[in-house]
Amino acid sequence: MVLFGTPIETIYLTTLIIAGVLTLLFLLFGDIFEGIGDVFGFINPILILAFLTFGSASGFIFESLTMLDSILILIISILIGLLLVSLVNVFLLIPMSTAEESLGYTEESLKGRVGKVIISIPEDGFGEVLIESKVGKISKPAAGYENQAIQEGKQVLILNVDKGVLFVEAYEVKDFG
Repeated sequence: MVLFGTPIETIYLTTLIIAGVLTLLFLLFGDIFEGIGDVFGFINPILILAFLTFGSASGFIFESLTMLDSILILIISILIGLLLVSLVNVFLLIPMSTAEESLGYTEESLKGRVGKVIISIPEDGFGEVLIESKVGKISKPAAGYENQAIQEGKQVLILNVDKGVLFVEAYEVKDFG
């Protein structure tokens, strides 16, 4: 089949190359275009590019390897593109969008937590405290809350955080048993 004076295989291949290059560019520089999906709501550029890539690839393969009618190949390619894009959306994009973005923490979330002194905190000075959680360990500079010295290995309670420095006091777990 010839469309606009060009063989349909050439149109499929050109679309595949352009969509592939645009997908690669979007992956590399996607942060620049991040707001596009927010402006148009349901339209996701990755899904459109994936549809064009899958559809043109399947169209090119069917045109090259089968003797089916070009209209039937176009319909099959559109259906394959829609199916694969739906699978990508359901199994990749939606789970990734709902996943936690970071294992980070806020300074406010550290208040009230218990840590362990790994570098002694001198009077009127700084040491270091290690805070362990289920997702990892955080090591932060620390000072005594009332400028008291705290020895290495002691457990401390974080009372305040200011400019990345933990203000702590010694903490002992009382056994009521």
